[in-house]
Amino acid sequence: MFKRKSQNKEYVHPRELTFNDGIFLVKLARKAVEEYLHRRRKIEPPPETPSKLLKNGMAFVTIESFHGYEKRSLRGCIGYLEPIAPLVNVVIEVAIQAAVGDPRFTPMSPDELGTVTFEVSVLSKPEPLNVPNEELPKHIIIGKHGLLVKRGLYQGVLLPQVPIEYGWDQETFLAEVCLKAGMEPDCWLWDGTKIYVFEAKLFREKEPLGDIEERDLEEEYGKLIEQLE
Repeated sequence: MFKRKSQNKEYVHPRELTFNDGIFLVKLARKAVEEYLHRRRKIEPPPETPSKLLKNGMAFVTIESFHGYEKRSLRGCIGYLEPIAPLVNVVIEVAIQAAVGDPRFTPMSPDELGTVTFEVSVLSKPEPLNVPNEELPKHIIIGKHGLLVKRGLYQGVLLPQVPIEYGWDQETFLAEVCLKAGMEPDCWLWDGTKIYVFEAKLFREKEPLGDIEERDLEEEYGKLIEQLE
C-alpha cells in the first residue's frame, strides 16, 4: 500500500475517461496480477500511459470467478476512496491486493488467471448528502451512486454496481452499507450518521481474457426493474 500521499493535487474524475482509457486500465490490472502471481514482481506504469492517468485518482479493482456472462462470483475487491496517488499506480496496487490481499478470500493462484474477469471502477470524490436522514432514499439514484457511511470510527462503502447485482432499492442499499460498516441496518436514520454518494465509471472483461466493455449501470437497473415487474 502507499506509505504517503502524492503531492499531485490534480485528480481524475471518472467522466474524463474514454473507453480506450478503460481498456488500458483493465488490461493493466490483469497484467499487474499476472506479473505478481508468476514472478512476485510489481510492475511499473508503462511508458505509453495516457497523461490523464498520471493524475491522482480513486479506483477499485474487482476480480470475479466467471461462470457465465451473467453469472460471476466475487473473488476479491480492494480500492481507495481518496486520490492519494496517480490513478495508474492505484490500479496496479489494488489489483494485486484484490488478488492476494482481500481478507475474505485465500490468495489467488496463477492457475486461476484463466477463470476470472477483471473490472476497474474509477470513482469520483464522495460528497455528503446534507438532507434530513429520513429523506436520504429520495436523493440516492440506483445505477449512478455508490454509498459511503461514516459514524465515529465506523465506516463502510458499497460500489454503485452492488445494488444492481442484488436487486436492492434505495432503503435496502442504505441498510446494507450500514451492515458493511459493522453497524445496525437502520444506522442511516440515526443522528450523527453521515452518508456520502459518489459516481463511478466501470470497465470490465466480458469473459476471462476477453473483450472489454463499459458498463451502463442505469441501463442495467432499468432492465432489472422491467424483469421484476
